[in-house]
Amino acid sequence: MISFGIMTLNLESENSYINEIASLAQPLGLEVFRFIPSEINPHTLTGIGRKYDYKAHSWSDSEFPIPKILYDRCFYGDDEQSKQCLPIVSWLKSRNDLTFLGYGLPNKLELYEILKNTVISAYLPKTLSVFDTNIVLSELSAMKKVILKPISGSQGYGIYYLKKNEKTYHVKTEKQRKNISRIFPNETKLVQWLKSLFSKRKYLLQPFLELSNNEQQPFDIRVLLQKSEQGTWGERGRGIRIGKTGGILSNLSAGGSVIPFTDWSSSLLPEKSEFIQQEIAYISSKLPPILEKAFLPLFELGIDIGIAKNGAIWILDINSKPGRKVLLHSQPDLVRTLHLAPLLYGKHLALKDQQERKNYYEKTLSH
Repeated sequence: MISFGIMTLNLESENSYINEIASLAQPLGLEVFRFIPSEINPHTLTGIGRKYDYKAHSWSDSEFPIPKILYDRCFYGDDEQSKQCLPIVSWLKSRNDLTFLGYGLPNKLELYEILKNTVISAYLPKTLSVFDTNIVLSELSAMKKVILKPISGSQGYGIYYLKKNEKTYHVKTEKQRKNISRIFPNETKLVQWLKSLFSKRKYLLQPFLELSNNEQQPFDIRVLLQKSEQGTWGERGRGIRIGKTGGILSNLSAGGSVIPFTDWSSSLLPEKSEFIQQEIAYISSKLPPILEKAFLPLFELGIDIGIAKNGAIWILDINSKPGRKVLLHSQPDLVRTLHLAPLLYGKHLALKDQQERKNYYEKTLSH
């Protein structure tokens, strides 16, 4: 049996997804474990966590050697658990005897610096690191509307819309599925707020893009790409995320909803629909090889694509640990495919590693 480990920051994270994966593993010759990276003993190379019992359809507490194939589903933040687990995962990734399904991507700013010099640069909003408030004030004077995003982060947390009025400044964000607005009467008050914000996290700045529909709801297209059991990239599916009226986020965690891509595209003029689909196909074909050339191998990518009111197409975010809710809501027939995908690719990697080690061994013997 091939040992397949799933890492999360707590043992209750993504339960439904992980349980479904584990329930399909044994017929493929895989044994599934789940654990928290901080529960690894670096001296004995064992972990404490849970092992899936295929016959009982349940998990049991277990101590086990570190699985040879690892699926990292840790979503790191600024909390102590993340700070404790991150260096351990980095150490695991450096080991030649372990293989990760995907090795992840750097933060949004590092990603932009690489991608802006490639064939997809035209799809990227201009992105600046904001290390002091003068950059924000300068860009606001020039563009009137900007977006601030944490350099590291996901699910839309910590995103702010800023607008410069004649005398005041309007700041808007979404927290706990509610739109929150604040008016600053002058530049001094805005700067005080920005300094407090930047003291907690690192931010980047982008122009505000008009990405709402006719009902003034923010929306975008989520495209999920994954590697097959042969290790080749392909699209699993796509869906439309729609946010609340007057909001700035389409993320499901912020209260967004989902509609099938075909429902949305069929409402467009045929030539516009065809153009958008061609652009998505181009982005989807170019992005994975560019990223894998610049960084380490990946298994899956969630690409968020925005369609501006002027017809421009933008890559809003690229996530190497995408969720599946958009596809599960819009294409429920993909449920089994999505749960099998990590197992099939993990098995491909395990057999590939065995063959490479066999070839290396035979080569050393012949010399």
